[in-house]
Amino acid sequence: MKGLILAAGHGTRLRPLTYTRPKPVIRVAGRPIIAYAVENLIEVGIEEIGVVVSPKTREEIAAALEHTPQARFTFIAQEDPQGLAHAVKVARDWLGGDPFLMYLGDNLFENGVAALVEAFERERPSAAIALAEVEDPRQFGVAVVEGGRIVRLVEKPKDPPSRLAVAGVYAFTPEIHEVIEELEPSARGEYEITDAIQGLVEAGKRVLGVPVVGWWKDTGRPHDLLEANRLLLARLAPRVEGQVEASRLEGPVVVEKGARLKNARVLGPALIAENALVEDAFIGPYTAVGPEAVVRDAEVEHSILEIRAHLEGVRIYGSLLGVGAEVKKLGGRPRTPRLILGDLSRVEVPD
Repeated sequence: MKGLILAAGHGTRLRPLTYTRPKPVIRVAGRPIIAYAVENLIEVGIEEIGVVVSPKTREEIAAALEHTPQARFTFIAQEDPQGLAHAVKVARDWLGGDPFLMYLGDNLFENGVAALVEAFERERPSAAIALAEVEDPRQFGVAVVEGGRIVRLVEKPKDPPSRLAVAGVYAFTPEIHEVIEELEPSARGEYEITDAIQGLVEAGKRVLGVPVVGWWKDTGRPHDLLEANRLLLARLAPRVEGQVEASRLEGPVVVEKGARLKNARVLGPALIAENALVEDAFIGPYTAVGPEAVVRDAEVEHSILEIRAHLEGVRIYGSLLGVGAEVKKLGGRPRTPRLILGDLSRVEVPD
């Protein structure tokens, strides 16, 4: 079985963070989102992985995966993304006649994808689709299931026929290719994978609905990223490899190699990435400080600071600071802001 990670989307719901880089490379709990997808594929024995990318972002995504020697990557260009089924179509030559696991590169699963792969290999259906019950399924593909089999799929319905959302991982046999060849664009102008799966159902093929084990996060919006960061940090095992001077660590805290803490208090779960500096500062729970970031004379909780982000003299909560973003005070102690800053942004907070 091959793996196919889709990573060519524009990430419009995460702007301004995605104006300058693709969503799958945004770091959550210290790692690029796409790294978790690769890890889950490797865990089920899938080492041959195709990654569908935009030609503009291929290098960044490849760089995020370069330290994964267990996998063999092939990057497949999708010039103009026209839906998930279109991504499968552009990857058809590489997929050949093999069954494959399709994984949306911005999705996270607490317990990986083993349950789906095991059901697919055991039952030998034409497809197996991961499903999760959600409160508001209108923003997802929605499934109707009878006796474990999917009998109907609808994409983003105004009146959902169930609360079972199609999660971001699918197992297919090569039968899906012929259905995709016959697809027409949806009302959104896209080739929907839900329409392709519905085509299998209407052709009398067996399509399994497999419940997701544990939590599932589609990291489409800033609050989703922060929630995913919280969930992943909650599993953190404490580890200190960097320099800790006149500082106090409480709870599960990771201080990576090259990181420096001086006169700081860190309340876990929290992660201080390699070569970061935390000085005269408080790092609260569910915070990930990225590589080479600086937090000085500041307080931060429930937040993500990306590579080389700089926070000084300010208290923030529930915030996302992009690569190289700077937040500094002008004077005094300001109120606590909540910020979503794209790469290389700069904010000065007045009294």
